[in-house]
Amino acid sequence: LAFVLDPRQIFVLLSLQIDLKHANPDRVEKQIEKVFDIPKEECIRISAKLGTNIDRVLEAVVEKIPPPRANISDPMRALVFDSTYDHYRGVIASIALFDGLVQKGDKIMSSYTKKVYEVNEVGILRPDQYPVERLCAGQVGYLIAGMKEVKEAQIGDTLYLQKQPVEPLAGFKPAKPMVFAGMYPVDQSEYTNLRKAVEKLTLNDSSVTVHRDSSPALGAGWRLGFLGLLHMEVFNQRLEQEYNASVILTAPTVPYKAVLLLSSKLIKEYGEEEITILNPCHFPDRNQVKEYLEPVVIGTILSPDDYIGKIISLCKNRRGIQKNMVYIDEQRVMMQYQFPLNEIVIDFYDSLKSLSSGYASFDYEDAGYQAADLIKMDIYLNGKCVEELTMVVHREKAYSSGKAIAERLKDTIPQQLFEIAIQAAIGSKVIARETIKAVRKNVLAKCYGGDITRKMKLLKRQAEGKKRMRKIGNVEIPKDAFINVLKRQKDK
Repeated sequence: LAFVLDPRQIFVLLSLQIDLKHANPDRVEKQIEKVFDIPKEECIRISAKLGTNIDRVLEAVVEKIPPPRANISDPMRALVFDSTYDHYRGVIASIALFDGLVQKGDKIMSSYTKKVYEVNEVGILRPDQYPVERLCAGQVGYLIAGMKEVKEAQIGDTLYLQKQPVEPLAGFKPAKPMVFAGMYPVDQSEYTNLRKAVEKLTLNDSSVTVHRDSSPALGAGWRLGFLGLLHMEVFNQRLEQEYNASVILTAPTVPYKAVLLLSSKLIKEYGEEEITILNPCHFPDRNQVKEYLEPVVIGTILSPDDYIGKIISLCKNRRGIQKNMVYIDEQRVMMQYQFPLNEIVIDFYDSLKSLSSGYASFDYEDAGYQAADLIKMDIYLNGKCVEELTMVVHREKAYSSGKAIAERLKDTIPQQLFEIAIQAAIGSKVIARETIKAVRKNVLAKCYGGDITRKMKLLKRQAEGKKRMRKIGNVEIPKDAFINVLKRQKDK
């Protein structure tokens, strides 16, 4: 962010802590000079605990950070950089005024939502909220204008006076969910309580998208969209810790796109040639699609050079394409790979940490979409499709993925009184199958001899009963199976 805003502010990144037990300032300075091309002489070695060089940091703030370029006479223009929800006052937007001034009673407009609001209160942070008569250009404060939802105060949005429209500040992009997962209560009697908990959490998190969903196996729930895996995990933990809610999260998926054929009926249904698929169950057939598109990311891995071979193998297994590899010092290497997003959303980070003994770090950024040979794979239990386990996979990995899921389902689903057939299928073609044998009662236990026809009669009657039971019997899948089954095996 410092690079984007102003290169002169990068010195904030170069304040090195020297009071830590394993601190190595010399090595870090060389890494910064190698990666960012910033002279190591500009690094400030500090210790807040000991008070070392704190005065130099304050002097650098005054010297290198320019004062705000503000003009009170220009029309009001404010940047929203944060927002919170108050149950009594609505949304409280934190703003930085670049031009003009704003005061109570002004009519303001959002450049993103185009909605008009009347300012009820403005103030500054000391750090508590302190109301003032007006905010002027160059100041940072808060604004209350009767916004009902946090989504109305998007971070990066520009606010201006309704009668004096201005050019929005550059760089704003609305939050775009990149990971989707189904969420269901463990017990359907807790649905109402969970719905209230989700509503309260989303009041302060505008980046989460919520759509109602239902499942034959898991009941009523929601399909939620998150910015990433960490965002999803934090949201789930807050539900459990703050609201004591027990939930089932299905395997995370990513938004795919499909370019439809001009003659396809789906164009009439969706009204556009390119559609976005959030749920694998709605993945269109190949005969209606010109090409499929999958999201890709540019991932950056920092690791000691001892683990290069294992990490490269892991990245190849996840369809990664190497873009760059640079040694930032004698022992550490920085690698850049282009990954399909669906290859890293489940457990790539865990595998990377395991291979590198916890020393490697990973970060990624969105890189758009690319064409891919994708197919929908369904999982059947005794001929019935389990929608929660339907997934979109690359054609090259369809067989291995289907076989692995069938094997894990075999280990997870308990035995029944009838045989269970587990099948992974692409369309009408079965690509993998496992069978769970029936629990067999020994009907010959009381036969200590006699004619063989007596034993054959008992076995035949047992077989007919199991055949009848298989037609009417339902397979119950344990709740934890939906997560355990979809975890990958350790990458070799």
